[in-house]
Amino acid sequence: MASPTNDTSMNIDVDLDVDLLIGDVVEASKLPAKRRATSIKPTVEKVASYAFENGLLPDSLSELIDLLTRPNLLDQASLNTILKNLYPATRLSSDVVLRVVGCLGHGELKPSLVLQSNILKWLIMAYHVIEKPAILSQAYAVLFNLLDTAAIRPQLCHLLALITRRKHVRPFRIQAVLNLSRQTGNDPALTGLLRVFKDYYPEIIVSDALRGRASAFKHPDVEWRERLNQIQHDHSQRTAEAASQPQNGFSVNHQALRARGNKSSNLPPVYTSEATETSVTLEEIDSADRLAQTVEKIELPNQLAAVLADPLLQKFVALKKDDAASKRVVHWIDAVLEDVLNGHADDKSFAETMEMLEEYVARVKETPLVVLQFLTKLFTTWNGVDARDSILGILQYAPLVVFDGKRFNLVFFINFADCVTELYNVILKPLEKCLPPTAESQLALLKLYQNLLRRWTFVLNSLDQVPKDAPVNAFFAVMEHASIIALNVVQASPSAAVHGGVLDLYEQAAASISDPTLQPLLRIANPPAQLIYLLFFGHSLANVSRLCTVLAIYKKGFEMAMSRRQPTTYAPSYVNHFNGYLMDICNCLWRGKAFNDGDKNALGCLSAGPVTQRLRRYVEDLGMDLALPTLFGFSYSPLLSLQAIECIRELEDRELAANEDAISTRHAGPVTSNSLARLADARGLRITWSEYRIIVLRALESKGLGGIPSLMKNTMKVLMSSKSTT
Repeated sequence: MASPTNDTSMNIDVDLDVDLLIGDVVEASKLPAKRRATSIKPTVEKVASYAFENGLLPDSLSELIDLLTRPNLLDQASLNTILKNLYPATRLSSDVVLRVVGCLGHGELKPSLVLQSNILKWLIMAYHVIEKPAILSQAYAVLFNLLDTAAIRPQLCHLLALITRRKHVRPFRIQAVLNLSRQTGNDPALTGLLRVFKDYYPEIIVSDALRGRASAFKHPDVEWRERLNQIQHDHSQRTAEAASQPQNGFSVNHQALRARGNKSSNLPPVYTSEATETSVTLEEIDSADRLAQTVEKIELPNQLAAVLADPLLQKFVALKKDDAASKRVVHWIDAVLEDVLNGHADDKSFAETMEMLEEYVARVKETPLVVLQFLTKLFTTWNGVDARDSILGILQYAPLVVFDGKRFNLVFFINFADCVTELYNVILKPLEKCLPPTAESQLALLKLYQNLLRRWTFVLNSLDQVPKDAPVNAFFAVMEHASIIALNVVQASPSAAVHGGVLDLYEQAAASISDPTLQPLLRIANPPAQLIYLLFFGHSLANVSRLCTVLAIYKKGFEMAMSRRQPTTYAPSYVNHFNGYLMDICNCLWRGKAFNDGDKNALGCLSAGPVTQRLRRYVEDLGMDLALPTLFGFSYSPLLSLQAIECIRELEDRELAANEDAISTRHAGPVTSNSLARLADARGLRITWSEYRIIVLRALESKGLGGIPSLMKNTMKVLMSSKSTT
């Protein structure tokens, strides 16, 4: 068993060495040749030799692409040597492709035109390993507009020929290439591109230009391509798809550390040296059955820190339940995090450490106590930006907790042995203070609370029976707190994207309170009234539909709670306040009584009386027979009027298709009860006001906007019993 493990260690060391060599080349590129202590050419040769033998992992490739596409002081020969041996070991990312496209053209910050032509040649040779070739299609206009640069024209034409599709062939492009071809004396590359255009539109291009010699657009270097294919094949075999499919997680992933790049530079491989004749090592496990049969005989590997990268070791540690082993892992994590706190890690190392911890926490589905303690210290100095997503990803696996007033009292009801108090004051509150007051950061914070709710829902559902002392009140408390954040961000940044992010949170809350297991246990937190109306009067029909779906689920939840033996779970005023939201929305959408506060429970959308009166007078002064209370219904609403009139148009078209003389007058819109009566008298479509609104509800439902129909059916008595709406 020693052989493959030693090979793995050697490969890791080689990867680290090439990263150091590339770093040396990058540093040397910042200095003129005369100021360098030693010649950089031997180092360049070593990098080129390694790349030719093994290919380059994404991080290494990215550094060299930056070197080639940005201003530097390396000589042209060294740059060409690097470029000639730039063999990617994995698929080319869209980011790399875009950086190559971005370096093309004229300018002081651009590479030389000779180097640009060679970079384009490299992109052509590596075209078949681009992860998402469509990215070049998106940059088609940029590439096409560079055709007047003679030095890179042959390579550009070749690349354009590869990516051209029918949608790219436009008359203005055809004319531009024809004009350029005449100016250049029928350049073979341009003629070749024209012939590609002609393949898509043979009837359009008729020109003497096509009679000239055309470039065949052959592969620039077949041997280079074959070497690239071999490198990629070998890498795939070595890693066994380590990054995406680590052998189903039931065998030691020998190449996992390499696949992770620099993030695992401090992690040892899985290696067991103290095995006996009767014991089994993890390296011998190759299936789930084998693991189950020998789990009691397996010896722990030398260094348990590898648990952060190896899925099989993670499973084994979880099954073994060995306190000593767990402490060894915790001590190693603690040592790494201590280096971060002591300032021994640069920004890149900090980000990689957080990403590594996030991946580990996501696999084991819990945030270790040592990590929570680390975060309490980190938040005293953290800038709220670096590794933010990873840190929030770690916290989403925090345990279900009791929330008492303004304090979280942390109780691991899954494992009572671990206990820390005041998670909110110690961790979440400092976290919120660190995050900048931008919409993006606040939405990320709401996403954290959303993920906490999802995680806690899963944890409770995984139990045979929810304990009586389970801190289910945390759901209510988190939503109460998150609602304040949601209201603030919606008021500060009233965009459809922000509204959508807030609704993500409420959809998860709705999913939790409607869960059959949790429904009797969870208390519903009323959203702030201001938030409801800001979302309802937003500019996205999809978001309004989502809001109505959430409110419909909340309504069912309140009804279920009030129907139980102890309906006093909610005070009548609490439920009536929620019913006020429903009444206001129904008044706007269905009843033509927007901003009315005279109905039972109605809040008038929180519009002050003087403001409503001022709006009424303004609408009346427009002199268009408009009335403020009806402007938010199906026919006049900016969000729904198009959907509504399309329903009428479809009905009219259907009538005319069946009989050309069926109707003689079309509805001009907007639709009202009176206009429908006049339409029927004028030999137009015969439909009642009630039928019209039900048809609009059906149309919304058929288009995936079922929130409004759902809320109306669950709120309006006339629709509850109406079979025509089903």
